[in-house]
Amino acid sequence: MIDLHHQKEEFLKYCEEFRGYSPLTIFSYEESIREMIKHADIEYLGQEIQINLIPLRIKIASLKAKTIARKLSAIRSFVKYLRREGMVIHLKADESIKVPKTLPKPASHEHILGALSHAPIMEHLAILMLYTMGLRISELTTLRTENVGAQWCRVMGKGSKERDVPVLEHVYEAINHYKVQMGEGKFLFEANGEKLSENSLRYSIMKVFKEVGLHVTPHQLRHAYATELLNNNARIADVSELLGHSSMATTQIYTKLGNALKMDHYLKSHPLCHKTEDKEC
Repeated sequence: MIDLHHQKEEFLKYCEEFRGYSPLTIFSYEESIREMIKHADIEYLGQEIQINLIPLRIKIASLKAKTIARKLSAIRSFVKYLRREGMVIHLKADESIKVPKTLPKPASHEHILGALSHAPIMEHLAILMLYTMGLRISELTTLRTENVGAQWCRVMGKGSKERDVPVLEHVYEAINHYKVQMGEGKFLFEANGEKLSENSLRYSIMKVFKEVGLHVTPHQLRHAYATELLNNNARIADVSELLGHSSMATTQIYTKLGNALKMDHYLKSHPLCHKTEDKEC
């Protein structure tokens, strides 16, 4: 019989060591999976496991929608991991619930510069490209050396859709320096002649930020790219194309973030929004 408690510990170790998840996320995953094991209806059918989440969902029904969605997401991630390990899992009643959209949290420009100042050569280039080109981590790891030019880079995005993104002059210089130092292969980022995995590159990038006390993911660097462009008056249609979004509706969330920042700056800057002796905004 499969020991789900043992598998839970292996999964959490995988999330920490290979996915680079923060201690808070690991704690949240552990709690959600422990609750599932305790409250869900789990039936072992030979080499298969059937997990019915209805008893668990009844138990957590009084929680906020966002909290329930987070717990269900953690459980789905755990089940996906088990399936990759060769186990046959049938999961029932894991339907998502609708929660309000939250704004992305981009890394600040200052924090990114701080990380770049001490990052090793590979991590330095990876962070630089994510921040100045808005790439997904999957796009960066599959980037072929032949597709990187002096001004433009051909990127293979989601659904095998190609797009061209600009390459800044100093970024191209950094790429050439990296190739001289590390050697040139089929893919820009390689290890032992093979394409570097997403997990390896993600872990290396996050480790650089962790060394200065920050939790920053590669996707937050993509967020920062989009936010900086929109906050500096780039057209949303152009940003959407550069990000490889299939619809501008996806890009719209970054405009909301921009408006939130503008409101914050406004409240901090306008004289009538500061407490005085006789008036307050």
